[in-house]
Formats: sequence, C-alpha cells, structure tokens
Amino acid sequence: MGSAVENPHISAVIFDLDGTLLNTEDVTKNVLKNFLAKYGKEQDSEKEKKRLGTTFKESSLTIVSDYDLPLTPEEFVQEILPMYQGTWLLAKPLPGANRLMGHLHKHGVPFALASNSLRRNIEGKISHHDGWKERFTMILGSDQVKSGKPAPDIFQEAAKGMGMESSCCLVIEDSIVGVKAGKAAGMKVVAVPSLQNESDSYFIADSILHSLLEFQPEQWGLPQFEDWVDDALPTEPIHLTGVFSNGLFQEYTDNGSSDLPSQIWGLYIGWVKLDEQKVLKAVISIGWRLGGCGSERTIQPCLIDENYVNNSDCEMQLLLVGYLRRSHSAGNMSNGPSILDEDKLSGDAALNLPAFSHKLCDSFFLGECIEN
Repeated sequence: MGSAVENPHISAVIFDLDGTLLNTEDVTKNVLKNFLAKYGKEQDSEKEKKRLGTTFKESSLTIVSDYDLPLTPEEFVQEILPMYQGTWLLAKPLPGANRLMGHLHKHGVPFALASNSLRRNIEGKISHHDGWKERFTMILGSDQVKSGKPAPDIFQEAAKGMGMESSCCLVIEDSIVGVKAGKAAGMKVVAVPSLQNESDSYFIADSILHSLLEFQPEQWGLPQFEDWVDDALPTEPIHLTGVFSNGLFQEYTDNGSSDLPSQIWGLYIGWVKLDEQKVLKAVISIGWRLGGCGSERTIQPCLIDENYVNNSDCEMQLLLVGYLRRSHSAGNMSNGPSILDEDKLSGDAALNLPAFSHKLCDSFFLGECIEN
C-alpha cells in the first residue's frame, strides 16, 4: 500500500465522482446487463473492466462495438440513458465521503469535482445530496474539456479554476484511468480502488486506500480530523441480515444487491443479534478473498462476550456503527484484518459510549433496546 509523501504542500483537493464519492457503479451494475439481454447479448466482465473510468462517449462507442449491437452509439445512448437516470436516485455516498467533504469545507480547503461523466449527468447524480453542489469550488465534466481522462486536461482545468498550481492539488480517484490522469497533470494522487482484485495495478498512485475512512489529511499537510472518539470513529449505521456459519457472516441480498458498499474494508464495531437472543457487542472484520476468477467479500463477526459464541448455523443481524482506528495499519489490500484482543477492548469501550450505543433503540432491531 502506498503512503503519503514527506512534507507535502497540498492546498486543494480534486475528487472523481462515480465510485469515489458515490456508489453509482454499484446501483447501476445491472442496467447494462438487462439492456444487453434485450438484444440477446451477455455481459462480459473483462470487457467491463476496460471501460472503468472512461468518458461517457468512449464507453458508449466501446459497448456498441464490443457487443456488436444493431444500434448507432447515439441510438444506444438515447435508449439506455433513462435507465441509468432512474438508478442514480438510489446512489448513496461512499463511506467517508460526506465526512471528508464536510471537513474540508469547515477548514476552508477548496475542492473540485472532475468526472468523466457528462456535465448534465453529474448534475443528475449529485442534485439529491444536500450541500454537494454548493460546496464544490468547481464542477467539471468530460464534455467541458478537450480530452477526458486519462488525459490530464480535466484536472488541469480544475486546478486553474480554483487558482491553484497543479503541484498543490491532491486528486482522489477510484479508477486506473483517473489515477493516470492525475499523475499526468503533475498532481499527487490517492487511489481508492473500486476493483478490489486489481489493487496492485494502482502502483503509480502516491497512496492506496481501501476507503475514504482511511484517509488521513495530516499526511498531506491538511487539517487533521477531530471526530475520533478515542480509538473509534462513529459512522452511518449499516444494517445487514444473513446467516452465520463457520465463523463467517453471509449477507442476504436483494436481487444480488448488497447493502454494504463495495469499497469497505477493515475493523468495524457494532451490534449482533443471533436468532432470538439479546443484542450483543461485536467487532467485525471485513475484507476480500481474492482468487483467479475475481473477489469474494468476507465478513467475520467476533462477539466481544465470548459466552455467547455459537458455532452452528443461525440467522444473524448486524448493525455496524463505528470504525476502529487500527484499520489504518491492519492487514493489506486483500483478505480481512485479524481481530486481536486489543480490538475487542477498544470495541467494548467504544460501544459503551453514547456516540455508538444511542443508535440502537430504533427500528434496526425491531425497536428492541440493548440489554447492558
């Protein structure tokens, strides 16, 4: 994993959008599959990988050509765009996105949005998120510059619009195409890969993170976060239901769509409900098992009160409410971090605090409160 350079002089940040700030790629993943099925075509994962991060125009041309569709690129766009627009309403901020943008805004650090999407599509994606449009110093789409990523044009134009030198800008990206563009622009680049099984391909980035929750502004000369509660960070609650078997949790999904964002990794704290038992404290390790055919998420809950360990298959509910500081140094880009005794102690202490426990007396567990 890459690390920040020494004595950086970063004065502004430039974000990508899809897969970096919003989980648009997760909510739209079935759109093309369903579209192709209408024409008797089957989606190919290898073809999709090479499109990641490309401009909308380039992507459309590639799809029509790769799948030999009986359409012109213009006809393809006209037919599929409304399908994408309907899913954008479902796109949620990725872990740490709101936190980081709010932090930069609070401290007066300018930040821009530079996406390979068309400008009008960017508007459709961010308009449902309060304050997003107003906080960006500048918003640029690929149709507003001569060449989209991996050319450096869009990042150079964003820096110019903020009145910044390229060397003073930090780019945050999820795609290899975007990382290449940021480096070509002479900027520092933080990569948050959206393809977990290809994280090794991001080696040219200055730093590689699993999610924005790992981002440490002080490494770049930016103001430090002030929202840690001892060794834990409060996060937006994530509720998961599934089955617990052989020490691992397998999430039940709706039409193959998980409630857990793809770019989430590390040690989390939260609450577990096994069958009809009371709600219990837990540390949850989340990672990826990488193989030749792709990647598989692993979720390993560890009950802090070991008297309630249950090794048999059983129904389980998880409520993730916090992120442990040790995630910054635990493990690597693959697998999940091991849960140590120190993590259990940190989790136990944190879950006794209002910042983490008050979120439990709600509908997540059918209105049932925690038994302390």
